[in-house]
Amino acid sequence: MESKTFKVPGMTCGHCKASITQAVSRLAGVGAVEVDLGAKQVTVRFDSASVDAARIKAAIEDAGYDVA
Repeated sequence: MESKTFKVPGMTCGHCKASITQAVSRLAGVGAVEVDLGAKQVTVRFDSASVDAARIKAAIEDAGYDVA
């Protein structure tokens, strides 16, 4: 498993956390999603053979959030 942290400055509430967690968790190969609202970051553990960082970033953006 690989781990990557994405900066998501627009997250402000529990709804943001739930939306991003749900969007990223749907991707095949994602093992865990940790959203830290205070630090405005999302850390994802994933199998790089199944999904890459670009696809995870796209899922966050598709949920309506910019990734810095």
